[in-house]
Amino acid sequence: MKPGVRALGIAESVRGDDDRSTLAGAVVRADRVLDGLAYRPCTVGGTDATDAVAALVDDLGRPDVRYLLLGAIAPAWYNLFDLTRLHEAADRPVIAVTFEASDGLEAGLRDAFSGRELEERLETYRSLPERRELSVNDETVYVRHVGCDASTADEVVRTFTPDGGRPEPIRVARVAARAGAAYVGDLE
Repeated sequence: MKPGVRALGIAESVRGDDDRSTLAGAVVRADRVLDGLAYRPCTVGGTDATDAVAALVDDLGRPDVRYLLLGAIAPAWYNLFDLTRLHEAADRPVIAVTFEASDGLEAGLRDAFSGRELEERLETYRSLPERRELSVNDETVYVRHVGCDASTADEVVRTFTPDGGRPEPIRVARVAARAGAAYVGDLE
């Protein structure tokens, strides 16, 4: 992959008992150069994270970004991302990378929600592609992807992960989200 290929990493941060979470988007080139930042809020425990990321992609207006990398599938206390909707909105491959082994989210969703709130989240969760393990720099990450095949998703994750197991666009977005959430929290 050429060093100038860009990916948009998405991560979130929430402070304390705030009902809003800060989503940050970091455009990072394959050679690790930061090339843009954007922010959007989403609701903790809500269902607006997918729309917030779609709006963030639109705000950036960056047709040169080739891949969308998500650092979670259920940010902001089960505010689930719909990967297919994000792929359609962003018009580029979407790759969700998570970092811990898990038996899945259904039990947690059932503990936290009921009725229509639960059904809506289960529908979104069950629509996600299967998660699979990927070895990156002697670490294991878990990948789901829409809009590209498994070998492309693996190449993208490995290319954008120079050290450790966290792709650089997601790592930078995570740092930016924490700083953004702290700044917003200090204003309140």
